[in-house]
Amino acid sequence: MSHDESCDCKNDNCECGEECSCGGNCGCDCCGEGRFHRRFQTKAEQIEALEAYLAELRLEVQAVEERLADLRK
Repeated sequence: MSHDESCDCKNDNCECGEECSCGGNCGCDCCGEGRFHRRFQTKAEQIEALEAYLAELRLEVQAVEERLADLRK
């Protein structure tokens, strides 16, 4: 398997051992700087990201509430 086949840059995971954010920083051919990269998220991507963030916030709120309950005992 060549380096480019093992690189999963679309998921920010490059097997070349360096951080990869699809910005061409890892040096592999599939992340080359000559490719087009969108600068803005689509509405669907924004919604997905915000829903994931909201889920994280809800977990954080739950943890804080549980900690407060323990302290009040």
